[in-house]
Amino acid sequence: MAEAFTPDFYLSEFNLYVELTTLKSNLTAEKNRKVRLLRQLYPEVNVKLLKKRDLFRLLTKYGYGPLDPEEVPDIDHILISTGKLQQRVVEMGKQISSDYANQEPVLVGVLRGVFCFLADLVRHISVPVTLDFMSISSYEGDGGGAVKILKDLDENIKGRDVILVEDIVDTGMTLNHVLDYLWAKKPASLRVCTLLDKSVRRLTTVNVDYVGFEVPDEFVVGYGLDFRQRYRNLPFIAVLKHELLP
Repeated sequence: MAEAFTPDFYLSEFNLYVELTTLKSNLTAEKNRKVRLLRQLYPEVNVKLLKKRDLFRLLTKYGYGPLDPEEVPDIDHILISTGKLQQRVVEMGKQISSDYANQEPVLVGVLRGVFCFLADLVRHISVPVTLDFMSISSYEGDGGGAVKILKDLDENIKGRDVILVEDIVDTGMTLNHVLDYLWAKKPASLRVCTLLDKSVRRLTTVNVDYVGFEVPDEFVVGYGLDFRQRYRNLPFIAVLKHELLP
């Protein structure tokens, strides 16, 4: 007696066939039997039985599905998925590589929120680069007061091409302070690259050369951005629930 078994989809990157199932015991038992038989007859075939709820959790983890309120209770919704983030970062890396052909720019990241973006971005830049970091006291509020440098550059940028890399540009007040500080070090050129631009809140004119995404006037977290030091590790950009804000 011949039996047919057609998995729901194939993940070529992992050479893995995936069959979805439900929580109904009779259906699960029958599919488990077929998967065992398939493995016996074709041990070279990599196949896995996955419950639908487990699939949804994986999709949520990587920003492709609705969030489970019990798992991430402070998040309202996903704004930019993991896939869109990675696609845009690749595009930005290619653009920077083209603009700086035959050059060796210095990428300066503003800690801490930039670490995810900068780590991914630099891997898609094909020209040689030098990395350095700054940390400043008024970055979190971006309120335009005096900026205190907590960590200065280790590299001498005089006469060099510099790209200041930010996670998000908001009012632009703090960014202008940082740019003035860097220009005083006499670089040959100075450009700004930001993953997110919340231009709706801009209070001063500031030139941003590379923008990943325009975002609305919402408190966003994930991919390096935090709320009280939480949610930096989310692989997507999400909007925080309004009731949690002070």
